[in-house]
Amino acid sequence: NKKEDTMKIFSENEVDSAAEVLTHDGVIAVATDTVFGVCCRMQSEAAQERLRYIKHRPLDKAFPIMAADINQVEEFALIEETGRKIMTSLLPGPGTVILKKKEDLPAYINGGLPTVAVRLATSDQLKKLIEKTGPLFMTSANQSGQPVCQSIAEIEQACPDLDGILKGRPSFGKASTIIDCTSPNIRILRQGPISEEQIQRVLGK
Repeated sequence: NKKEDTMKIFSENEVDSAAEVLTHDGVIAVATDTVFGVCCRMQSEAAQERLRYIKHRPLDKAFPIMAADINQVEEFALIEETGRKIMTSLLPGPGTVILKKKEDLPAYINGGLPTVAVRLATSDQLKKLIEKTGPLFMTSANQSGQPVCQSIAEIEQACPDLDGILKGRPSFGKASTIIDCTSPNIRILRQGPISEEQIQRVLGK
């Protein structure tokens, strides 16, 4: 009978307690600027396995990574000129950039792919959290292939095995723009709140 370990709900200022759960390889839900996300520490393969289990996500789908700042991203990805322009001008914001991974990146982190998908912390709350835990795997709060959860009640229902939920409020309510920055000619892989015009303006085109 597992009733007693019900999911912990952390208020918006209980970042330290939420970070503690992540440090012990737990998986929690958080609000990003776009949608609710579920996350765990990037440096732990055990945490990633738990996240896969909670999301029922297939092994061949790598998780996006959310970092506190560009310095953290440089620890695991190569940022070329185009990517740097996009990141310094449009992030943190509702965008995900695809970058080439660093050679020595452990295969479990991105399923052995040559690239990683990266976001920068979209709120002070998330930045504080990631400064305590290191970069996080961050994926939308839902079961793989299902609609994204819009509220804490929906998250509890869709992901009952979570170790906690850190309260917050997403603002855009739709998934981020995905921008492939692995070559000088960027490609938009998913339309989202950041428009193609904004991107071209940053690149001076």
